[in-house]
Amino acid sequence: MNQQATTTSLDPHIRRTPPAPRVPRPRSGSGSAGPAGPAGAAGQGARTRRAEAVRAEDTLRVLVVESDARAAETLVHGLRRHGYDTAVAGTGSKALEAYADTDLVLLDLELPDLDGLEICRAIRAASDIPVIAVTARASELDRVLGLQAGADDYVVKPYGFRELMARIEAVMRRARPRGRDRSAALVITAGPLTIDAGTREVRLGGRRVEVTRKEFDLLRLLASQPEKVISRKELMTQVWDDNWSRPGRTIDTHVSSLRGKLGSADWIITIRGVGFRFGHLGNTDRNSPENASEARLGTALTNA
Repeated sequence: MNQQATTTSLDPHIRRTPPAPRVPRPRSGSGSAGPAGPAGAAGQGARTRRAEAVRAEDTLRVLVVESDARAAETLVHGLRRHGYDTAVAGTGSKALEAYADTDLVLLDLELPDLDGLEICRAIRAASDIPVIAVTARASELDRVLGLQAGADDYVVKPYGFRELMARIEAVMRRARPRGRDRSAALVITAGPLTIDAGTREVRLGGRRVEVTRKEFDLLRLLASQPEKVISRKELMTQVWDDNWSRPGRTIDTHVSSLRGKLGSADWIITIRGVGFRFGHLGNTDRNSPENASEARLGTALTNA
């Protein structure tokens, strides 16, 4: 782990910033307004419990993957001061055991047992939990490799804590829809088909359909824009995080597998020369030779 020289008592990975101004709390006294007596106390207690429940539900759980104990302690202290629930993993193997119970991973790439890029790839292959690489690797190639490995953002040490907080908030805005729109965005229903982003489950007529992570992402992207034809390039960018590769048989293989698992080519319609769009049972394109042959291929892939 590279350590930067510093003359302050703070960890060298985090640049010192002036503390936020302290806001004095209002004093409570005989002149303060509010209900008195047991009824007032009970009402205040109920309001406090409701507020605590809301805060607990909205509290962001952050896993700090950092082999340097001092750097981890400093970062955890700052995150907790901002209301985040934090956990620490000092090795890659511990990170792989702990990340599933968190909302965000701050991942150092220099770990004693496993390479951070491999940890990032493993997390991304299994889940959509946002990952921010926090590392001393500062070259353009390192940044590219980190983002290609699945990191949602890349922060180079030493960094300003305020910048890190802003990046966390930006990443989580994209990852977690807020308010009433969140529950609506989590579940998509089309006839007997239900796609639940919260549980990452696909159900057809109440029966769970086992799909891979990429198959789920592909199906949900198409279903979220049912009237739009989505190009192959856009699918590669949004589902595979790949802006450079030419769309090949990867998309076709996943589409065919989905059609087989869903039992019909009607759910995903091929628009020749352009891309795909979301369909539905009874679609007029259901008997097209192209879609029918791909549905048979999907069934073969599912049974293989």
